[in-house]
Amino acid sequence: MKLNLLNTNLSSRFLKLTVSLVFAAVIALPAAYTSALQNDPPAEAPAGFDGLTNGMVSQEQFDADRARFEQREVPASGLGPVFSMATCSGCHFNPVSGGISQVAGLRAGHWDGDSFREHPGGSLIQTSAIDASLQERVLEGNEVRALRTSLNTLGDGFVEAIPDETLIAIAERQPGESKGRIAGEIVRVPVLEAGGALRIGRFGWKNQHASLVSFSADSYLNEMGITSPLFPVENTSNGASVAAFDIVPDPEDNGDSIEAFARFIRATKAPPRDEFVAATDEARAGVSLFNSIGCAVCHTPTITTAPPGTLNNGGAFTVPPSLGSKVIHPFSDFLLHDVGTGDGIVQNGGASTRNKLRTPPLWGVRTRNRLMHDGLSLTFNEAILRHGGEASYIINNYRRLSGVQRDQLLTFLKSL
Repeated sequence: MKLNLLNTNLSSRFLKLTVSLVFAAVIALPAAYTSALQNDPPAEAPAGFDGLTNGMVSQEQFDADRARFEQREVPASGLGPVFSMATCSGCHFNPVSGGISQVAGLRAGHWDGDSFREHPGGSLIQTSAIDASLQERVLEGNEVRALRTSLNTLGDGFVEAIPDETLIAIAERQPGESKGRIAGEIVRVPVLEAGGALRIGRFGWKNQHASLVSFSADSYLNEMGITSPLFPVENTSNGASVAAFDIVPDPEDNGDSIEAFARFIRATKAPPRDEFVAATDEARAGVSLFNSIGCAVCHTPTITTAPPGTLNNGGAFTVPPSLGSKVIHPFSDFLLHDVGTGDGIVQNGGASTRNKLRTPPLWGVRTRNRLMHDGLSLTFNEAILRHGGEASYIINNYRRLSGVQRDQLLTFLKSL
């Protein structure tokens, strides 16, 4: 609500201020109350690999933002000096811009038994450089090495709109659902555009970010080497300065590109299911098995986003009607777990998270042919059997399924 305090008397000012405070209080209420006040029942989120907006912005704006997302950077526009990819869509393109890919990043560091030390210049080892003398490589003494495939960003606007309280509730009920064997870990991370206000992380393999603006700024620097007001300092090359090769003054982007990237991701539709496969008797039987053996404890099938008007990201973003009160089917709890495949890298949450990873959302998983965080599992069966740790009892349940039942469960996964 916008207040015009010019040419008004004292009582008018008081009335308008009161209305403003009441409105602010309403949008700050918990999701259940705001939903009731707005009488806005949840609806299915739009899904599709069609390159169309989810309604948050016009198609014209969506196409313009997608063009920024697909734009190939060059040194004159700030690329590098060390980087991994020259365009956002280089890592997020399958089957449409914003989707997943088989591109994998490399991370490294050293574990001394008590604490983790990042590789000089950061755990991410850049794959490219604008000058051969800057090429990064894993240095001796950094025995922890990890590959991480690029993640899907389609539908992440809905994920950003999930209330913290929803993720907390999922974490709190998991021990009871699993007889104490599964307990997802919550990590609170700073929202950079909100002065470091803390929110539950949900983006990245280690839940590095809670906000798509922060996520975009991080990726712009660490994947493309382009600085911004949120990340104004250049990366190094194996710890050495790259200033002599930095031809564009920092920050190289004033934040417009980051806002465009975040707006594009927020306006994407959720990954759709293959409705033909999903309608088969085999897939229907498979989803029942998926739930009954315990997969759904972590791969949460259904989540509802916060109502429109909810403030999140430390007050930096208001959930719009296109993202609010939407039912999504990500098949993820967006929590950290140790399922025996951890990569040993510490980013958030301290040393206890070293071998934990975010539960990967399974929506859109049928568009991948290299599975798990490192892309080293090539079939759904192989990926399932790699699970251990917290998921050990679930995998034992899977092993006890008949051959027909396993095929049914795998058919269900092929529908996602």
